[in-house]
Amino acid sequence: MAIEATKDSLCINQIVDQKKDTFTVEEDFIVPDVKPDILNTISANGVVCIYKKEIMDGKVKIDGGINVYVMYLADNENGNIRSLNTTINFSQTIEVEKAKNAMELDVDLYLMNLDCKVLNGRKVNIKAMLEAQIKISSNENFEYIKEINNLKDIQLKNQNICINSLVGTGNTKVYAKDTLILDNIDNLAEIMKASLRITNKETKISYNKVLVKADLQIKLLYLTEDNRINTVEGNIPIMGFVDMPNISEDNTCSIKYEIKNLVLKPNSVEEHSIYVEAEIQVYCEALENRELNIIQDLYSPTKNLTFTQKRIRTINRKETMQNVCNIREKQLIEEIGDNKIYDVEVNPVITNQNVLTDRIIYEGELGVNLVFSSNTEGIETKSISIPFTFNMDFPGVNSEANIDTLIEITNQNFIIMPDKSLDIKVDLVFTSVMSQNANIDIIDNIEEDSKELNRQQCSMVIYFVKPNDTLWKIAKRFGSTVDDIARVNDIADADNIQIGQQLFIPRYHE
Repeated sequence: MAIEATKDSLCINQIVDQKKDTFTVEEDFIVPDVKPDILNTISANGVVCIYKKEIMDGKVKIDGGINVYVMYLADNENGNIRSLNTTINFSQTIEVEKAKNAMELDVDLYLMNLDCKVLNGRKVNIKAMLEAQIKISSNENFEYIKEINNLKDIQLKNQNICINSLVGTGNTKVYAKDTLILDNIDNLAEIMKASLRITNKETKISYNKVLVKADLQIKLLYLTEDNRINTVEGNIPIMGFVDMPNISEDNTCSIKYEIKNLVLKPNSVEEHSIYVEAEIQVYCEALENRELNIIQDLYSPTKNLTFTQKRIRTINRKETMQNVCNIREKQLIEEIGDNKIYDVEVNPVITNQNVLTDRIIYEGELGVNLVFSSNTEGIETKSISIPFTFNMDFPGVNSEANIDTLIEITNQNFIIMPDKSLDIKVDLVFTSVMSQNANIDIIDNIEEDSKELNRQQCSMVIYFVKPNDTLWKIAKRFGSTVDDIARVNDIADADNIQIGQQLFIPRYHE
């Protein structure tokens, strides 16, 4: 006979699998007829775009492209600096054993290295190494018994637990569009380098929607028609709404921005300007912290009850901490001297992460690529590496926690001092998300067995506590209750009994 019970539901977001994989994209590029031959390359950089990503049984497919910008020394009598711009498209399939078609896919793509090799004066080989960080998760709904309604003598063992329950996921496509104004004397010849990053991220929850706001920070290095090199930069606002039914202001949102496409071209309407258009996909995951009182075990001293139980894996105690690492350094770089610095590309990388109690110690390297004027070549590049250590206080964190860390550059200044040393100031914002994996047991069905309950009929049993005994286990075994055993034996703390302790076990009386 089924027992009358009240049920509730949970939507659990579970991480199924995580994988890091590197792959190489390679392509030969023919120099357009309008450009001079290549003598040698000076530098190459790229912007990664993800066109499409899909999950299939046992694998993940990523389609994308790399917008590549190559600066080179022209093989002509002037020996001036020119540039090439091309897009290398790719389609990569990565084996992920636990991936299933209906699961959620999260992919981060990083350009680890970009090499450009001159094959001949009219042809170059471009080889890019990409790292894909893949996370597979599933969203599942579970029903569990919250209360039992029609049994008076049932004994329940409950556990209070705080979990992160999924409210929902959603995404939207937004566009960042603007015109960057050049100096009045600059007539654009070529874009030589592009650097992008998304900063100043904000979210606001209201009316079943999530408002997302950020800035697309862009910096371009360009060549003028009279062979001068200059830079232009700007912040382009990003704003959009993600539909999220049943979301409330008490929920927490995790937002991710993904560049899908980038257009940079001379503005056809306004002179001395560059039109910028970035297509960006925004993904949102909303969670709520739920305090639950879960039934872990049950029995009745008078009835034969059977129940089924499931163990589910979830995440609890998901918390975020943010702090700023200030890197201050002075270096004397002979190649630069007191020449003009056109552009600096900064790339922070965490090399080691040590999680202690209430603290995380990060060790890493700040990769810096400088583009500067040269008396001999016209323009040169120099790469340096700056090691750093950063201690982040994080109350509640420990070595068992899962830590996801995002680093954003909020400020960077590279100034040549009178003594020709380079004064370096870089501010890195560390955003660390801590979560704990938890297994919880839920009861989803209870029935009363028609078989007669086999209990000892004596009114009192003398029992000596054995290893691993608890009052709950003893009471369940003899058909008594924890409260009755504690009362008869003057036990103040039901969780504190000793091996060998003599207990009087009273029989349950209705």
